[in-house]
Amino acid sequence: SEARGAAMATAVESALREALAGPAPGAAALGALRDGLAAAGGPAALGRRQRERFGALLRSLAAAAAEGPEEPAGPWRSCFVEGPPGLALSALLGALGDAGRRLQPIVEVLERFVREGRLAALMWEVCQQQARGGPAELQDALLAGVVALPDRVSNSLRGRNPAVFFPQNYFPLLGAAIVEVLHEISASLRGGSDCSISFVSQVLGKVCVHGRQKEILSVLVPRLADLTKSDCIWQRICWRLVECVPERWMEAVVLGFVQRAPGADVLSRLLGNLVVKNKQAQFVVTQKFLLLQYGYTTAVLQNLLGYLSLDSLRRALLIKVLQELLETWSSSSAVKHSPAEQQEYISKAILICLSHLKEPEIESCRQELLTSMMEGVKCHLDSSLPQIRRLGMIVAESISSKINTDGPVLKFQYEEDDEARELKSLLVQAPSICAVPSLPDDNDDDLTPYDMSEDKELKKTKAPVYIRDCIEVLTGSEDTDKWEATVKALESLVRKNPAATREVSVELAKILLHLEEKTCIEGFAELRQRAQVAVLTVDPIPVAQYLTSQFYSLNYSLRQRMDILDVLVLAARELSFPKVHGKIKHVEKPCVQLLPGSDSSNDWRKIVDERIKSKTRRFAKGPSQVQVASGPNEFNSVAGHFFFPLLQNFDRPLSTFDLLGEDHFVLGRLVHTLAVLMYLAVNTVAVTAMGKALMEFVWALRFHTDSYVRQGLLSCISSVLLSVPAEHLLNNMTEELLETQSWLGDVVEKDPDGDCRRLALQNLLLMENLKKKLNKTVPS
Repeated sequence: SEARGAAMATAVESALREALAGPAPGAAALGALRDGLAAAGGPAALGRRQRERFGALLRSLAAAAAEGPEEPAGPWRSCFVEGPPGLALSALLGALGDAGRRLQPIVEVLERFVREGRLAALMWEVCQQQARGGPAELQDALLAGVVALPDRVSNSLRGRNPAVFFPQNYFPLLGAAIVEVLHEISASLRGGSDCSISFVSQVLGKVCVHGRQKEILSVLVPRLADLTKSDCIWQRICWRLVECVPERWMEAVVLGFVQRAPGADVLSRLLGNLVVKNKQAQFVVTQKFLLLQYGYTTAVLQNLLGYLSLDSLRRALLIKVLQELLETWSSSSAVKHSPAEQQEYISKAILICLSHLKEPEIESCRQELLTSMMEGVKCHLDSSLPQIRRLGMIVAESISSKINTDGPVLKFQYEEDDEARELKSLLVQAPSICAVPSLPDDNDDDLTPYDMSEDKELKKTKAPVYIRDCIEVLTGSEDTDKWEATVKALESLVRKNPAATREVSVELAKILLHLEEKTCIEGFAELRQRAQVAVLTVDPIPVAQYLTSQFYSLNYSLRQRMDILDVLVLAARELSFPKVHGKIKHVEKPCVQLLPGSDSSNDWRKIVDERIKSKTRRFAKGPSQVQVASGPNEFNSVAGHFFFPLLQNFDRPLSTFDLLGEDHFVLGRLVHTLAVLMYLAVNTVAVTAMGKALMEFVWALRFHTDSYVRQGLLSCISSVLLSVPAEHLLNNMTEELLETQSWLGDVVEKDPDGDCRRLALQNLLLMENLKKKLNKTVPS
């Protein structure tokens, strides 16, 4: 048999040499090549040198067909269908791109290539090459060629392409080819041979990210659902198929499977524990589908949440998802500012989650469910929209029925229409869903032949090196790896390229203000904030003007408004710090908290206390305090641009924003921000005007009912007394100081908040020191 194989290889080699000898291979040479290839066992029998010769032959045949006045003689078309499929497709695509007027022969061969199953042969060829440890020839080009083939043909023929290349026809054929390759992989594993599946996963991912999930998965999902019903190896193959999809395409694949699966049990068979193993898939399933988007159908929600409930490892994510949904549902800000469609979507998701909860799980979070129910129903009943109020009633009734199975439950009066009945029906678990049959010992080492150790990791994506490239990536790129690299590198790039940043500073500030997290990038909020601060410090005036103007604009969330305040404070502190040899000498790291409910005043208040001590006379021995290095204060010339716009319009309610109404937490943050900016404006030209304006602001709000706001107002008084020169205070604000002193005395005696009383007393001490200073300077 070895002698026979060697003879066949020699025959193929001889036929290849003869075919390549002349300018155009003759019919006899091509016929001999076909016979020799068939006798040797097909393209898989070719060695490396023979493949190179065959590739050269195919390229010459394609070029001759595209450029010559006549087609090559003999069975030249069959060489593309019977030869190595990867080399054949590469040669045909090359000729299609370079062809002049003779496109028809190339397109006809491509059509035959697709119809006769060569797409499956191509994918299987690459899988075998990867399994053997050898490099897949032209893998990236083949991947792009397979996925973009309809577009390539359509572009060349200007839309007059054959029906097989219509997307609605081509991608179902590609889906059938993937199933055929998976059958080959299954047979290989059962026969004890190693195999790689990563190329098939890449084809699936690239097709889905190009928006063709419906066409390819309409074939793939039903076939895989049937094959995985009772076959553990097919389940493992399917799980590995989706696990090997590159991260940047994972969202599109998961979305496609969730939308096309006929039920949660089928989805569980197809995806396995992907959501536990893959962070990107987990982010998409638990965050993006449920909290960041709301356009999916009820069936998709049932698929998604049912999938989470069907495995013990995934049920922890189901509980986590329910907690986050309830947090949003019970947020008064979310109820007030979210579209009604999104609130209905979240309500449906909560009801479906509740339908999957078991009694021990309910018992473990009973108190949390009760708290969310009480807070959420209040928020919804306060709404002026009947639809929102009814949503709150139905969800509250459902939660009550779950946590009070033996006692009285909430019951509201509302119209029982089809929508209400649909919502209530979601609380009843459909009995048709069954769990996936478990494997005796399901781990990655069970099937030795299914070793994917040869799969290659994607290369690390480099971040852009120009500011304008960063803008392009952040606004339009679908490459999530590049997006992550850009977010991580942006702050450093801005600080290294101030001139380039100033050209687009406002545009970049706008992008960062609206930037949303695309992936599970660690520390995204901090990275975005640091980039915003860098842009603001590089070009303070125009960026500060933009940010302060947006604070009172319509259609911003409360979170974005607080982000603006945080960035202004951090940038102002950086600009006000002394610099030594071009570097900032940080006295203390600025710390404005990002979490809701935080008090950003506590950290800087320590510094205010220290300055109060430095301005209070002490009779003590010992060395004086170490003085901080001094230098030019860059905040001097820009302080007014940060400060004065924030004082405007605070008493004007907007349709989405009411500082003097229910949004008093943001008002508190605004007041504390003004106190910090006033404090940092010491020795600046505008400090006196800032102080006078701030005193008027404080006087207008001095009787506010919220203690956090009152603390901020008293901190503003401290900042004015510490930052404005004493002579300016006495000359320009005498009447304001007398009125403030009387008010501070009332606060010390009557305010119920201890911090307010302490701050008021500090301010009275500061004013007393101011009087003593005045008495020393005025001649008797």
